[in-house]
Amino acid sequence: MPQPRKNQISLIDTPYYHCVSRCVRRSFLCGEDSFTGQSFEHRRAWVEKRLLFLASVFAIDICAYAVMSNHTHVVLCVDKETADSWSMTEVIRRWHLLYQGTLLSQQYHKGEPLSDAELVSLEQTVTIYRQRLYDISWLMRNLNEHIAREANKEDDCTGRFWEGRFKSQALLDESALVACMAYVDLNPIRANIDCTPETSRHTSIQRRIHALIKGEQPRTLMRFVGNHKKDMPKGIAYSLIDYCELIESTGKCIRQDKAGHIKPQHSSILNSLGLSAEQWLTLTTEFELHFYTAVGNEHMLQQFKQHTKHQRIRGMVKARALLQHA
Repeated sequence: MPQPRKNQISLIDTPYYHCVSRCVRRSFLCGEDSFTGQSFEHRRAWVEKRLLFLASVFAIDICAYAVMSNHTHVVLCVDKETADSWSMTEVIRRWHLLYQGTLLSQQYHKGEPLSDAELVSLEQTVTIYRQRLYDISWLMRNLNEHIAREANKEDDCTGRFWEGRFKSQALLDESALVACMAYVDLNPIRANIDCTPETSRHTSIQRRIHALIKGEQPRTLMRFVGNHKKDMPKGIAYSLIDYCELIESTGKCIRQDKAGHIKPQHSSILNSLGLSAEQWLTLTTEFELHFYTAVGNEHMLQQFKQHTKHQRIRGMVKARALLQHA
């Protein structure tokens, strides 16, 4: 039985979540339909463009994403602190980028005067808007509804485009986060759609590699901020160069036509995480197979179970095998 979303999201435990949306139709979301021969490749760009736009509106950062032929993966980081710091004006401005709002919010946005009673009512509405602007369900809802409308318009049909709900996994520690990001970034290679990370279109790893060549990091993605140190800025606590090299080495291991292995100089992240190459390869190829609602070490899973009032958490045995120090 599907779990209520409130039992899958726990910001007390982690701001990081892996979300997957799958197409419900026989025909592909993107790519070429092998049955009809029709190409829907352009829709992958729709998904990517909309996702990056939503990241600029919501207080939710994108850590990784991959737009596949009939499903999408995205790793998100909820930034509640930033949302709480926004003024009422900023919350309304952002909400109006997506929705019409109310008559009062429209009047306030235009600078029209409001009575004290109207301001009190608007403040209550803004509280709801603020909560929605760091809510993963609202981001995924907007993304999926937008793509469904565009696809239905193009196909000249009605009805469901996506499965009823997106799947989400709480990523409870750094090992879970980095392994899940790699799992998402390597999705096209595992599916034999692309051969290398840099040629994997509509993925976060390609965007990062292209930016890295210029000595930059993509503004639309959560930044890598270097190895652990005091007063860490907001971001992923590893080197982007180390991560890209690790993804490239892992991709060669996954490809059947390459005799790849993870070299010691490419395993600094694994050493920091305390994972062996064998654990890493299993995580980056079978992540969804072994874990369900939450991913992390045994202690973190027990805490998540308590906070979300689950009777049991699936994947505990695999957590001991794959996420304990090698």
